[in-house]
Amino acid sequence: MARFIFITGGVVSSLGKGLCSAALGALLQARGFKVRLRKLDPYLNVDPGTMSPYQHGEVYVTDDGAETDLDLGHYERFTGVPARKSDNVTTGQIYSDVLARERRGDYLGATVQVIPHVTDAIKAFVLGDLADEDFVICEIGGTVGDIEGLPFLEAIRQLGNQLGRERSLFLHCTLIPYIAAAGELKTKPTQHSVKELQSVGIKPDILVCRSEREIPKDERRKIALFCNVREEAVIPALDVRSIYAVPRAYHEEGLDDEVCRHFGLEVGQPTLESWDRVMTRIDEPDGEVTIGVVGKYVSLLDAYKSLAESLTHGGIANNVRVKVSWLDSEIFEREGTTQQLEGVHGILVPGGFGERGAEGKIAAARFAREHQVPYFGICFGMQMAVIEAARNLADLPQAGSTEFGQPTDPVVGLMTEWSRGNAIERRNSQSDLGGTMRLGAYPCLLQDGSRVRAIYGAESINERHRHRYEVNINYREKLEQAGLLFSGLSPDGELPEIVELPDHPWFVGVQFHPELKSKPFAPHPLFTSFVEAAVEQSRLV
Repeated sequence: MARFIFITGGVVSSLGKGLCSAALGALLQARGFKVRLRKLDPYLNVDPGTMSPYQHGEVYVTDDGAETDLDLGHYERFTGVPARKSDNVTTGQIYSDVLARERRGDYLGATVQVIPHVTDAIKAFVLGDLADEDFVICEIGGTVGDIEGLPFLEAIRQLGNQLGRERSLFLHCTLIPYIAAAGELKTKPTQHSVKELQSVGIKPDILVCRSEREIPKDERRKIALFCNVREEAVIPALDVRSIYAVPRAYHEEGLDDEVCRHFGLEVGQPTLESWDRVMTRIDEPDGEVTIGVVGKYVSLLDAYKSLAESLTHGGIANNVRVKVSWLDSEIFEREGTTQQLEGVHGILVPGGFGERGAEGKIAAARFAREHQVPYFGICFGMQMAVIEAARNLADLPQAGSTEFGQPTDPVVGLMTEWSRGNAIERRNSQSDLGGTMRLGAYPCLLQDGSRVRAIYGAESINERHRHRYEVNINYREKLEQAGLLFSGLSPDGELPEIVELPDHPWFVGVQFHPELKSKPFAPHPLFTSFVEAAVEQSRLV
C-alpha cells in the first residue's frame, strides 16, 4: 500500500517546494523505494498552456500530451520517473469535471458543494492511476492562507484521516528570514504559518525551514516547541551552490531519516554516489564555454527552466561549465547588433509564440550560419532558421510564417494549410487556444548518414512536442537544393522534425523540445553534442 507525503508551503511563495519534493523523491529512491510525484495547483486555469511565461514560467509537457507545471520537470530530472497527465491537476480541471458530472446528473439530485463533491474529486485524483508505488509525494501549490487553496487543504486533511498516520505524512515548507538590522533570524513567520495550517485541521509532521543562514540549535528547539513537532523534524534548508546539491544537503540534515522514522521503516542509508559525481563535475570542470540563448522571455528565466538545466547537463557530459548569456531577441532586430554574438561559442534559439522578436531570432540564425558558430534551434528556433535559409540561400526573399500574416512563401504554417488535401484551418480571435497544439511524444525517423543519426545512434526517436505551426514539407526540395538537409521526418514523411546544415560545424534545428527529456544522469544527446561543438569552437577563438 502506497504511503502519501503531502507537501505544503507557507509565509511566501517560491520557497522551493518543487525542489523539496523532487529531492525527497530522489532520497527515497536511493533507499530502494519506488516513488511517484504529483502537483496540485489551485489556480482556475484548466492547465498552464494559455498562461504567459512571464506569469507561470515554462510549460512542461509529458509524453502523453499534458501541459503541466514546471515542477514536474524537477520531478522527472531528479527521479527519472516519467510524468503523466494524472500527475498534475488544477482547480480548473477539478471544477470542469464536477460541473460535467452535475450536468450528466451523476449526483442524483444532490446540491453540489465544495464539500464533499469538490474535495472528493481532489481525493480521487490523488489516489488514482497508481500501481505498486511505495511513496506518492503530493505537492500543493500556492501558500497556506490563499483562499483558492482551501479545497485542496481540506481534501488532504480528509485523506490524512482516512489513511491514518501509518500511511500519511504532512511536510510544511516555511521561511526563517534574517533581519539584518536586528542581526537575528526570526521564527515568528514560521509559527504563524503553522498556526494557519493547523486552523484548517492539518498538523505538520516535518518542517523544512528555508534560510540563508545557519539555524542555531536553540532556534530549532524553539520552532519545535511552538509548532508542536519533534526537534529532529525541524529540517534546515539552506541555499546551496547547485540544485543538484539539494538531495545530499537534505540527507545530511536528516530529512529522509525523519520520513522513514515516521513510517516505521528500518532501511539502510541511501546511495548518493551518483549525485556526488554530478556535483564533482559541476564543481571541478575542465573548462568553460559560453552559450548565447536568444529568446523572447529572458527577463524571467523560469520561462526556460528545462532549457537551462539541459545546458548544465550538456556541460556535465563534457566536463565543462556552461555559462549562459541570456539575450533578448528584439535586440537583434536593429542593424549592427549581431556583433554582440561574437564572443559566444554556441547560439541557441528556443521556442516561443508570436511575431515579437522573430526577426531577431532570424538574424541570430543567420549570424550562426555565416560565422560558422554552432547553432541549436528548438521549435520556433528551428522555424526561424528555416525562414532564414529560405530567404538567403533558396532565393525566397518573402519567405515567412503564417503565424505572422500571409507571406508570399509560407515555409512555416499550420499543418492543415498545406497538407491533407489543403483543408485550410482558419483561426481567429474566437478560436480556443488551450490544448489545441501538437502535444506530447511523437516518433521521428532519422536519415541515414545525417549528423543527428550519428548523435542519437538510432534510426528512430520519440520526442515531446508543443507547437501549432510546422515547417511546410512542400518547400523541402527547394531548401535541400540550397543546402538545408531535412534529416528527420515523421513516419508518414509529411512533417519535418529536424533540419541541419551538413557543411556547417554544427547547425541543427528540431521541431520538438529535447530539453524536456534531459536529466543530470542522462544528458540529452543533442545537448551533449551541442556543448561538445561549443567546446571545439572555444578552441578556435
